[in-house]
Amino acid sequence: MHIITETREYIAAVKPVGLISERSPDGTGFADQLAERNGGYIGIVHRLDRGVGGVMLYAKTPSAAAWLSRAAQEHRLGKEYLAVLEGTPEAPEGELRDLLYYDRGKGKAFVVNRPRRGVREAILTYRVIRTLPHPETGAPLTLVSVTPLTGRTHQIRVQFASRRLPLLGDRRYGGSGSTGIALWCRSITLPAHGEIPEQTVSLNPSGLPWDWMM
Repeated sequence: MHIITETREYIAAVKPVGLISERSPDGTGFADQLAERNGGYIGIVHRLDRGVGGVMLYAKTPSAAAWLSRAAQEHRLGKEYLAVLEGTPEAPEGELRDLLYYDRGKGKAFVVNRPRRGVREAILTYRVIRTLPHPETGAPLTLVSVTPLTGRTHQIRVQFASRRLPLLGDRRYGGSGSTGIALWCRSITLPAHGEIPEQTVSLNPSGLPWDWMM
């Protein structure tokens, strides 16, 4: 287990790809492992999809869970992701704004044209870092830094896919390849709280099938 930093209030750790971020019935979830380390309690502040890895934040006490969860709900818990897109965005940086509907039966989100029950607005900003050819096919791949301004299910994946820029390896949303979803939570910024100053915990990916894009 890779612990980035640990205080009296929280643990920042790296969730491996393929592991659920919450507790699991068989006790093998990432939250289960951290709860065991913390004497039985762990507060879940946010989530990452099973196929996505990177920095995660967990509360060590109920009081820390309350303020961190509130910060997450109010979008004051800043996150930066790295993603590899199949193709190249028209602009080197920008904002994507969509209406999303998440179909629980299909386990998939969709961009829709008008508001209705269950539809929520999704907003993110992105910045192109570099574009390189795929080492096998030669097709253009683009590494982007992504900052979600809302926290919708599969938001990054579906917003780019709806623009014909699916994430590499994200077969659910039209991506190609079998090396897993090229999406990584690089950093989390905690807002100031009482005597605790604002701080950022971060880590660059390593050992992933697409880290040659870094």
